[in-house]
Amino acid sequence: MSRHPNSRKKKTMNETVLETHNLTRYYGSAAAVDHLNLKVPRGCICGFIGRNGAGKTTAIKLMLGLLEPTAGSSSLLGCDSAALTPAIRQRIGYVTEGHRLFRWMTISELENFQAAFFPRQWDRKLFAEMIEYFELAKKRKIKHLSNGQRAQVSLALALAPKPELLIMDDPTLGLDAAIRRQFLEGMIELIMRQGRTVLFSSHILADVERVADRIAVIDKGRLRASCSLEEFRSAVRKVVFTFADSPPAQVDIDGLLHCRRSDKQLELTLVGADDFEVAAWAEAVNALEHHTAKMNLEDQFIEFTAPANRRKLFQWEET
Repeated sequence: MSRHPNSRKKKTMNETVLETHNLTRYYGSAAAVDHLNLKVPRGCICGFIGRNGAGKTTAIKLMLGLLEPTAGSSSLLGCDSAALTPAIRQRIGYVTEGHRLFRWMTISELENFQAAFFPRQWDRKLFAEMIEYFELAKKRKIKHLSNGQRAQVSLALALAPKPELLIMDDPTLGLDAAIRRQFLEGMIELIMRQGRTVLFSSHILADVERVADRIAVIDKGRLRASCSLEEFRSAVRKVVFTFADSPPAQVDIDGLLHCRRSDKQLELTLVGADDFEVAAWAEAVNALEHHTAKMNLEDQFIEFTAPANRRKLFQWEET
């Protein structure tokens, strides 16, 4: 595939297919998910990202009705997650973290077992094409497959019913880089041609950047951002200011996340500050020059979710 999926013709996405209202889940006194309010519109690919332990998997299980919330609610395809009907569940695909499959079955037996739940919509041709694409033999037992191969089977099982809404928890876990890229691009092209909606979490932010058109950032159970990928990429920036002498002790600029100093430079991570605001502040503090440092999505995510007063972990770290 020669083009980024984000370059496709924009579609109208007015209908919300996944929605949470103050969704909350406590384990003891700790909030794993804390008043989560998220909307995912139809036809989008939404990357659900957060640090390990941020609450992504718990949130996904709550959305699917696999866990009971402490408070709040969620709905999929207009149906309350606590009461998803069999008809609604047939329209939802789910790939679990870890790709848990019946190990004693062969791939063929597992397909027949899964297809029985989707008698009218199972696409055997698509499943066979994907298994062939991954160079797997249908006679092989799941217990004899590698972690990566089990991930491939799991992905094929999720796509064969042609789900209207596909929810995936770290779907590329166990895939090598080449297969991961091929699968993501091929899958997204297929899903988007059919107007499907995808919510997927991933620890590999390069994957998210490659295929998502929206992102939702969760941090310590709370939703920190929910917007288009372009909006997030434009909003979070790192600006480096150079001074003739020491940088100013006080930094007064809207949207400041982090501030790092060296002898004659000041590095600011900002959210939402436009070029005019940055230039005006640079002039006010007599900066010799300033420039915006190049950042990829992973850089921006780390800066956006890093604690404001992060303690130094090593003696050699600069303040």
